[in-house]
Amino acid sequence: MTAELVRGQNHPLPETRLEIRVSVGKPIVAGVTLSDDRGKVRGTDWVAHPGSPTLPGLEVSGQAAADHRLAVDLGALPEAAHRVNVLLALPVGAGGPVSFGSLAAPFVAVTGLDGTEVASYTITDLNAESAVVALELYRRHDAWKVRAVGQGYAGGLADMLTDQGLPQAHELAGAINEAVARGLARSVAAPPPRPPDEARVRATGQTAAGPAGPGPESAAAPQPVPAPHQPGDASGTTGGPVNYTHPGRQTSAPPPPPPAAAPAEPGRAAQPVAGDATGWSMEERLYNQVWGMFEDLARATAAYRSAVDFAESRMDQELDKVLSDPRSRIGNTGDLAREAARTKHGLLVDRARDALDRDLGQLAAESDVVEPALPMAFAGWDSPVWHAYRTPMEIPMALRLGDLHLPERPDLRIPMLVRLPLERGLWIDSGRSSGTDTLADTDQLRRLAMDSAVAHAARLLAVYPPGEFTVHVVDAAGSAAGALSPLVTAGVLDGAPAAGAAGVSAVLAKLTQRVDLVQMAIRAGAADALPPDLDTAEQLLIVNDFPHGFDDRAVTQLRYLADEGPAVGVHLMLVADREDAAEYGPLLDPLWRALLRLTPVADDHLADPWVGHAWTYEPPMVPSGSRVLKQVLDQVAHARRTGGR
Repeated sequence: MTAELVRGQNHPLPETRLEIRVSVGKPIVAGVTLSDDRGKVRGTDWVAHPGSPTLPGLEVSGQAAADHRLAVDLGALPEAAHRVNVLLALPVGAGGPVSFGSLAAPFVAVTGLDGTEVASYTITDLNAESAVVALELYRRHDAWKVRAVGQGYAGGLADMLTDQGLPQAHELAGAINEAVARGLARSVAAPPPRPPDEARVRATGQTAAGPAGPGPESAAAPQPVPAPHQPGDASGTTGGPVNYTHPGRQTSAPPPPPPAAAPAEPGRAAQPVAGDATGWSMEERLYNQVWGMFEDLARATAAYRSAVDFAESRMDQELDKVLSDPRSRIGNTGDLAREAARTKHGLLVDRARDALDRDLGQLAAESDVVEPALPMAFAGWDSPVWHAYRTPMEIPMALRLGDLHLPERPDLRIPMLVRLPLERGLWIDSGRSSGTDTLADTDQLRRLAMDSAVAHAARLLAVYPPGEFTVHVVDAAGSAAGALSPLVTAGVLDGAPAAGAAGVSAVLAKLTQRVDLVQMAIRAGAADALPPDLDTAEQLLIVNDFPHGFDDRAVTQLRYLADEGPAVGVHLMLVADREDAAEYGPLLDPLWRALLRLTPVADDHLADPWVGHAWTYEPPMVPSGSRVLKQVLDQVAHARRTGGR
């Protein structure tokens, strides 16, 4: 059982070999200090940091990252070490946030080597602090415990290390910041050479080269792509009315992709081809190709940013060298040296930009070919494929939840595809974010959030075969009647939106009972024993304006559905502003983490685990004035009434 700690609380550690996982959402620095029985760090050799990532019993990340995994072997620590302090700090001079108050609350978890979570802690109430002691592992009577600390320092690493009694605190803080700066400038390797004629083959099961930074933190490329869902094959058996486990991943090599286009004329790139990836079907080939485009854009942009950082670092070094030489202050020697350094910087940046523009041009050409070829589940609402909509016979392998792009080429959009069935719920954030500066009207933002939720729900209903997806709505205050009208008018909901405390309680009780029954049936291997009137279709619960209308019991049930529901076919879509639920404090932090946060307006909040880019997310809204949503929902409703005939 995982212990969710609050500040000052401790918990025993069942083993000495552990992993500490850190998640913040933006690149930060993670380190560890050892201290003796008086709480003092005896020297710099008792500090593990990016410049010196390994010590006896410790290994930390070699660079700044949004997610960290720190290895700890308490049995291998020096005998005099009685405490292990986990430190988090913001990079200095990286152009990022300057305080933890501007970030999401850092989440820290202690796990066993098998990934089993022992204890977790969400660090709240941080404001101007740029460094924080997150956790403390300490020895007590030959046993080890973990304590949630959350002590922040506005003075950064130097103040934090000084507070721990390290005499060389300021020197070490400078060395750490320098090591991090070097890592930021060189943490991403340039993309490998492309195959001749740009004939790329992205094979399932292969991984692309990730960052070249050392340590266990080095991010991996996206996981191999699962094979399309086949009814009855997920659990290895056939028969029985319930199968909510996710499709198994293929380990054998899929068939080769279709023949590539003929080689281009010398000096010209080959024309891109839709489906230019491996897979068992065209759907899977296109899915793999979209992921390949995402990887290519991430890698090309990372190489460009790395080159620019290197050019700026080199220019700064050359300028410092000029200014430190008294002879350069006589005559125009200094001016000439400074001009030469800036010219060299400009040449390096221009060369990097030329390489980036070449790669982005190739990706844009590929996107122009791939986008019109995408099947319905992968296509945007503006695609003509929706105007030829027919209810599907099989569940697609993935669903488009929007688009992703980077500031270097905002018009180059990569579809954001997620696997089906959903592995986690969705949170449509109706609060303010970086993309809502022009929206002064809070009610307008809430309406946009609900419109976005309806568009997502309509997509899910449209891509599932008739009778295999059911949608419930909780609108306690009845404030979303206008946004919900497409679903209500078409008659595709399980019932009228639930209102008031009684309505909330009834819907949550129904879905909680369903989760319990299906879980018991699966564990007992007795799916045939389920009640005959139980709806075995996938379920989606849309909750508007959370936590309005929710008491403590209802909040607990909602957390239960978010944690346990996806594994048995019950999914949550929460439309909420986190600030409205602030009175619950850390109690709801696990709920927010369990859901994939989406926004109703463009926002750069999604970070990939591969190279750590902050991607701008664009929601999949229906074009203004279009009737496609009504037409699709009408056909979904007709198929529900007629059983798909």
